[in-house]
Amino acid sequence: MSWSTSGGPGRITGGGAVVARAPAKVNVHLSIAPLRPDGYHDLQTVFLAVSLFDTVTVRPAEGLSLTVSGEGTTAEPGVDRVPTDRRNLVWRAAVLLAEQSGVKARAAIDIAKAIPAAAGLAGGSADAAAALVALDALWNTGATRGELAGLAAQLGSDVPFSLLGGVALGSGRGERLSPVLARRQTHWVLGIAREGLSTPSVYAELDRLRATGRLPDGTELPSPQPVIAALSNGPPSALAEALTNDLEAPAIALRPELRRALTAATDAGALNAFLSGSGPTVAALAEDEDTAVRLAATLAGEGVFRTVRVVHGPVPGARLVG
Repeated sequence: MSWSTSGGPGRITGGGAVVARAPAKVNVHLSIAPLRPDGYHDLQTVFLAVSLFDTVTVRPAEGLSLTVSGEGTTAEPGVDRVPTDRRNLVWRAAVLLAEQSGVKARAAIDIAKAIPAAAGLAGGSADAAAALVALDALWNTGATRGELAGLAAQLGSDVPFSLLGGVALGSGRGERLSPVLARRQTHWVLGIAREGLSTPSVYAELDRLRATGRLPDGTELPSPQPVIAALSNGPPSALAEALTNDLEAPAIALRPELRRALTAATDAGALNAFLSGSGPTVAALAEDEDTAVRLAATLAGEGVFRTVRVVHGPVPGARLVG
């Protein structure tokens, strides 16, 4: 299936570049069903897009190339482990969009990362969503937002939300989305661990803990409605009480020091703290922006995390910038 390439001109800047950015996400609710025969899990999640962005710049080129810069390029780990070939979701996004729109996959792509790799913040998915938006403009494919969302679902479970942004209820593997109206902005401190954590490893540990009876089997999933209600019209304290993440226990089992990090965040004044997705990033909910800034300063001084970031949400999904 392909679509017309008769859309309007893209937002092209100096040197023929197109720039897009997409946000990190936090799962403020994540409940995981038992392992399916095909090796996947059904889940229910509430995604929240927060103000930490990766930026993707694309330029005309004779072939397809990919470079990565930004967070982790010096003393910090991360970028040096991000692949720059067809293993990267951005590369796959470029090839998929080119195939669907009937154009040749020709672009020089640079990912400027602020979202740490392997941190449970969907940085790779954000990159793919931003690449779809940027390359659609560069190649003038004329893809609708719905068509881009269809491609996003083929790339990975979190990519559709990275494209949408805001707040959404996710089901299936997370790719089926229902937007949620969030009237209240929330403020967070993200505590970034010194080492990443593999999502497949955390899921495997969840299955192991359930098989040995150390965790409930997942047949009865908690409702996401308390989180949705708190995001819609409740105070931050209501959201703090409703936060749920089935992957937190297996992540802590693999990385026991995360328990200390969670305790440090609540001791420093967070309303609640939990792991984002499969971890190891700690997401600490603050009462307001000023409290978040003070909380970040305290946690930075304690040295529990490699770095801390103050963010807010919800924010829009992948968009052109510049």
